[in-house]
Amino acid sequence: MFTSVLIANRGEIAVRIARTLRRMGIRSVVVASSADRRGLAARTADAVALIEGQSAAETYLDVDAVIAAAKAEGCQAIHPGYGFLSERADFAERCAAEGMAFVGPPARVLRGLGDKGAARRLAIANGVPVIPGWDGEDDDATLAREAARIGYPVMLKARGGGGGRGMREVFAPDELVEALESARREALAAFGDGGMLIEKLVRDAHHVEVQVLADSHGNVIHLGERDCSVQRRHQKLIEESPSPVVDGRLREELTGAALKLARAAGYVNAGTFEFLVTSGDPREWYFLEVNPRLQVEHPVTEAVTGVDLVELQLRVAAGETLPVRQEDVRFEGHAIEVRVNAEDPWDGFRGSGGRIREWRSWGESRVDAGYAGGDVIPWSYDSLMAKLVAAGANRKEAIGRTIDDLDCIEIEGVPTNIQLAKRILEHADYQQGASTVEWLERELGGLLAPRVPVWHWAAAAAGLASEGAWPRQTTGPWAGAAWIGAGTAVCWLSSGPEQRRVDIRRAGRAMTVTVGDETVGVELVERDEEGALCVFEDGTRIRALTSPWGEPLLVELRDDAGALTRWIRVSGPPELPRKVHTAAEGVMAVTAPLSGTVAAVRVAAGDQVEAGQLLVVLEAMKMEHRITAPESGIVREVLVAEGGVVREGDVLVEVG
Repeated sequence: MFTSVLIANRGEIAVRIARTLRRMGIRSVVVASSADRRGLAARTADAVALIEGQSAAETYLDVDAVIAAAKAEGCQAIHPGYGFLSERADFAERCAAEGMAFVGPPARVLRGLGDKGAARRLAIANGVPVIPGWDGEDDDATLAREAARIGYPVMLKARGGGGGRGMREVFAPDELVEALESARREALAAFGDGGMLIEKLVRDAHHVEVQVLADSHGNVIHLGERDCSVQRRHQKLIEESPSPVVDGRLREELTGAALKLARAAGYVNAGTFEFLVTSGDPREWYFLEVNPRLQVEHPVTEAVTGVDLVELQLRVAAGETLPVRQEDVRFEGHAIEVRVNAEDPWDGFRGSGGRIREWRSWGESRVDAGYAGGDVIPWSYDSLMAKLVAAGANRKEAIGRTIDDLDCIEIEGVPTNIQLAKRILEHADYQQGASTVEWLERELGGLLAPRVPVWHWAAAAAGLASEGAWPRQTTGPWAGAAWIGAGTAVCWLSSGPEQRRVDIRRAGRAMTVTVGDETVGVELVERDEEGALCVFEDGTRIRALTSPWGEPLLVELRDDAGALTRWIRVSGPPELPRKVHTAAEGVMAVTAPLSGTVAAVRVAAGDQVEAGQLLVVLEAMKMEHRITAPESGIVREVLVAEGGVVREGDVLVEVG
């Protein structure tokens, strides 16, 4: 076995690999860009190899720099994690040439399966059904012709890489050119390969994948399937094992196809064979692709099988025989993974770098985190912060535990998608296993709708304003909560992603509470150790208990039956936006919604633009963000160029 391994990655996966290496008694060395030099991965590993630079291209994708770091640290192997160099055949070859083990499939397998077109051809040759498509010449004219032959809608896919990068749904011929340009650009940035193929877009299907492990001695096993259907823009958010739509017959077919393809390809190490499963009866299925690496969602497989996939990867890479046979694999219970991302679903899923002021987690479930309180999330990389992995004896229990333990994570300083994940898990469609790959996009409007009724805000505020319960005297009216005059108070309250200013006027036990445009009357009937009993005009009764612990202060709402209704906290007011350059009178400044790199500029000074027309494309946190004209006008000035770096609030284009 190796004595020293280089981790050629960052964030949560680098931390996760380092912990297995430590448990195995193997020295871990993590490469780190300038932005990550003080991150959690660097603090977790035994040693850090700094590669100067910020972008992925000049750090984690720099083969020469990664190899040099491994040699300098005396490492016998390199674990690439996922993304970056994990599917690069040339990197695997370089490792071999330098006398180091690549912890992943050999170069011949990466070439044969890492390219989606080659994987499709292997499936066809082995009688495994594939989606109708085209994987030949990929110039724009050929792809346009083949898309017309296949019939719209179609799916554009990058030949190399994975993780949903370089994928675009195209519903009409006039969308193809722009989609191709965008997909190629994203694929080049993520994988260094802009090659494309086209498939027919299969609607309302489930994304099911099979985890496979193989050693260099001819042993191949599967570790069951995972369901990854909850996705937005082909980025997975919630994964689980086993799949709620796979029965015994279908499981045998999918795992059999995965093993057949793995053997045909001479597969070695860990890999995931992905399929689309239709919603019809009987369910049909199609082979999609192979991810010849460790998947982000691998912990749910570990939770139901009890194996450590990283350890098995290392043992296979060291030439050992798999220590487990197919008949030894035991599947117990159900597991769910939620990806915690630094993004704001209530602001267009805007990714957000920046400093994490505080990170608290006290649940019982496994949390694979890439950051901790005080760390800075760089905008140069993706938005994944952590993964919560909850297990239960069955799916219902796993869902309940996931929701409970999401409530046990508090992250301050950057927005997260935790509240959206909870709403998804609570949705009847998800609980019934009915969420397909298109479901989340279709249901987002309802999932993001306000949920806290006005009388909950009013009860919390009334409870705070009751005799002797006001939390703190403050020096300013916006420091969370304050009396601002005789019988008058104002406070900011929050529950999950929702935040409201609440104004209170009090005359004895009677209160008038205003929340937004709504005003309700409340009478404080009593206050005791069980909190303030609030009675509304319509007779609704609710007790607001001010919690004596915690910062910021919490209000617990309970109904007459004593059931927990909701937690509401005292919070500060919304942050003011960063000041930016002010355009001249009559000229509109179009600003960057987040920090990033300018991927494309689509207009020039003097152009006439219409409302909604694309102006600039920003690349940030491995996603493209389309900046469009908010109204019609003439472009007065373009203040950025392709390849430039902008900060949130910087002016991109002026339109008048």
